[in-house]
Amino acid sequence: MADVNLRTNNPTPRRHIMQSRRKLMKAGLAAAALATTNVALHATEERTSHSDTSGELPRQLTALSIRQEDGRETLGVKTEAGVLDVAAASKLLGYSPPLSLEELLTKGGNAELKALVEAALKSPTAKSTIVAESKIKFGRLFKNPGKIICVGLNYREHAEEAGQKPPAQPILFNKYNNTLAPHQATIQLPPRDLCYKFDYETELVVVIGRRASNVSVDEALSYVAGYAVGHDFTSRDLQLETGGQWMVGKTLDGFAPIGPYFVSADQVDPNNLNLETRVNGEVRQSVNTTKFIFNPQKLIAYTSRLFALEPGDIIFTGTPSGVIVGYPKEKQVWLKAGDKIESTIEGLGTLSFDLA
Repeated sequence: MADVNLRTNNPTPRRHIMQSRRKLMKAGLAAAALATTNVALHATEERTSHSDTSGELPRQLTALSIRQEDGRETLGVKTEAGVLDVAAASKLLGYSPPLSLEELLTKGGNAELKALVEAALKSPTAKSTIVAESKIKFGRLFKNPGKIICVGLNYREHAEEAGQKPPAQPILFNKYNNTLAPHQATIQLPPRDLCYKFDYETELVVVIGRRASNVSVDEALSYVAGYAVGHDFTSRDLQLETGGQWMVGKTLDGFAPIGPYFVSADQVDPNNLNLETRVNGEVRQSVNTTKFIFNPQKLIAYTSRLFALEPGDIIFTGTPSGVIVGYPKEKQVWLKAGDKIESTIEGLGTLSFDLA
């Protein structure tokens, strides 16, 4: 009688009920296994996410930016035959490499770029895309980096001339993308009633190539894509006489020229480079990067503990002694319209710009 009632109230056969239960149990077990796997994977990611080691860095590359007639700023590669116009060569030969340095750093494409360079150097039809550097109008190496990080008082002698104690930890501040300017730029100075105490600051620029979060000093340089010459042009009156606003004194339009080249990290020892600044031909700064308080690997390790560094981020590593603000007040002759500034770093070239 119970079987009759069961069949009457539930038309599903008993064996089907048991099969459904087994399916549900199997599904539950599979879900539990998947959840366990995901937990394990997440735990593994947590252990390894301090430093993402993916991403191929450029090698044996000296790059620059070409300002095209239509206003585009595209990648150029320095070769023994001249500068390869990557945009022109890729169009002519049917390649699809990155067309800017930032695209190369953030999206990859080292193999495609290398293949294009090799093909262009061998192709008679591509000779027109290799031009003399003297014929190039330089564009900005960087147009839209995620971060422009700057370091203050990173040479002991510079800290002393500024009347400051050498810092126990790196002093960080920032610039914005409006400051970026190319090699051979003309910086338009603001009106005198806004500021007039303009000063030079030649600096080594570190370019990040892989995501770095909480990396060690020993591994820090493996996250560097390359280096460039940079200039942290500064208005000392805005920086020091308006409440200590370092950012304000350093972020006026065009106040961060970089160039002429990006040189891949495999070609550079950042801890042993001669650096020099000349104003109208007169040497004003001369030092070797062995004099850093915090060398690039220490800066990367420290900064990556505060926030992740991403491909394309750039770090201005600080300027040495010899800046105008370090002179006795009676000898401070500030930069003015018409002055020409040259910043040279061994192996990275000479960045030049003038003032108007």
